[in-house]
Amino acid sequence: MRLSIIGSGYVGTTVAACFADLGHEVVNIDIDEGIVETINAGDAPIHEEGLDELVADHAGPEGTGRLRATTDYAAVLDTDVTFLCLPTPQNDDGSIDLSIMEAGATQLGEVLADKPDWHTVVVKSTVVPGSTEDAITPILEAESGKTAGEAFGVGMNPEFLREGTAVSDFLNPDKVVLGADDERALADMHEVFEPLVSRADAPVVETDTRTAEMIKYANNAFLAAKISLINDLGNICKEFGIDSYEVADAIGLDDRIGEQFLRSGVGWGGSCFPKDVSAIIHAAEEQGYDPAVLNAAVAVNDRQPGRLVDLLADHVALDGARIAVLGLAFKPGTDDMRNSRAIPVIEALQARGATVTAYDPVATENARDYLDDVTYADSAAAALDGADGAVVVTDWDEFAALDDAFDNMADPVVVDGRRIIERRDGITYEGLTW
Repeated sequence: MRLSIIGSGYVGTTVAACFADLGHEVVNIDIDEGIVETINAGDAPIHEEGLDELVADHAGPEGTGRLRATTDYAAVLDTDVTFLCLPTPQNDDGSIDLSIMEAGATQLGEVLADKPDWHTVVVKSTVVPGSTEDAITPILEAESGKTAGEAFGVGMNPEFLREGTAVSDFLNPDKVVLGADDERALADMHEVFEPLVSRADAPVVETDTRTAEMIKYANNAFLAAKISLINDLGNICKEFGIDSYEVADAIGLDDRIGEQFLRSGVGWGGSCFPKDVSAIIHAAEEQGYDPAVLNAAVAVNDRQPGRLVDLLADHVALDGARIAVLGLAFKPGTDDMRNSRAIPVIEALQARGATVTAYDPVATENARDYLDDVTYADSAAAALDGADGAVVVTDWDEFAALDDAFDNMADPVVVDGRRIIERRDGITYEGLTW
């Protein structure tokens, strides 16, 4: 099929490249000319494993030509289905900000006014239940002068992509959720995903748009709560001198619990969990319901960075100390700093009078936009050299190989927030929950 993807962030670029890999003709539409030029040159505009290769394979000079990028919304006219993959950031009150989505829908609707035949619009951005029906569809109708269900269709297809493994997640999904309120839109969505479903043998969930919207929030809220629960249990284990990872290994054998997301540590961050949990809490409260478990999950997550710093303070006088922070990205495999746990950790260290030298394999440049008064090292060893203490915030594989570098610290105290460093003689080692 001929597809247009509006937005070229983590979701939009990944989706566009993967659809091209499945054999579709894809045009990626974005207002940023620099991003458009990058994609058309065969380069990915973000750091994501496997994405560079896909973009080069399909958009580069030697590529298949199935993927291109443009700033012109009129490219929609030559496609059959449009996916809206635009940001839905968080407002100060925790609700989602639909303004970017609404602006995209406005431009899309203006273009659809000139399309004589049927077109299906699929919302892929994460939006609270009712947003597609109550906000996006009315804009499309108003700007196009056409009626949804008659001249064009609207659907909802939530994404379940983890940064760092987004390409693999798309091409090997645990489910494909197709939400639509008219049969023709649903049929178009089935046709789009048929190559993926056939290749990956993935189960397909058919539902209405509101339910599809809620499935995404329920998915992320459940995982976030699971992480906070194992972190809470890990904190209790620490108080009793118990290794929480031994406990997690045992309970993970229960198939009602499962072994995934039982790695206790400094907490969750990134662009999805914090925003999505806050949004569904806000939406629930607007309906008059108090989501007590989700509020508790957020509270546990928010206090983990402070517990990491408190453990370090048990061994190091932080006022005037130089502390090495290993890892800045919110998770390994990405350069994304949004809601990284490194931010509150570093801010807490600085509030106690410490100076910070930080290292991350790929996120340093992005970190400069989020952090002030931080010295950035070009290697983990350089960050540790002469440091009065160290904390591990992101579990990059290269940190597991560190050994002699700790001997060059002024005081070899290491507080590990991700269980990536081996405990050994010669260093004072503290695990956050073990």
